[in-house]
Amino acid sequence: MSMNDPLGDMLTRIRNAQMRGKSTVRTPASKLRAWVLDVLKDEGYIRGYETVTGPNGLPELEISLKYHDGTPVIREIKRVSKPGRRVYAGVKELPTVREGLGVSIVSTPKGVMSDAAARAAKVGGEVLCTVF
Repeated sequence: MSMNDPLGDMLTRIRNAQMRGKSTVRTPASKLRAWVLDVLKDEGYIRGYETVTGPNGLPELEISLKYHDGTPVIREIKRVSKPGRRVYAGVKELPTVREGLGVSIVSTPKGVMSDAAARAAKVGGEVLCTVF
């Protein structure tokens, strides 16, 4: 089955797993998903991830979710740029999430990075998602 929005699917899997209190969640592997997970790990929203082989022989990413006192560290994770409506922002228009408490993940010409890293590198790009 083809999927229209693989990144949105991964974010939904993370959201659903955290609502159920799961410690890990699996999602099909791709480079973009791995890059977004790298940013989430660097910002402290997940413990980490590793590439494993799924039951059908295809590579999957196993994501270790993070909790603090039994509540998920990720309170809100939203897809901003969707396949039907891409959202781009210059370096001066990059969105801040909850007055800087959250993170926007941006796909730039220099790679996928957080909004703070994109401002430091003075690059804009496609706003993939926001995390709080």
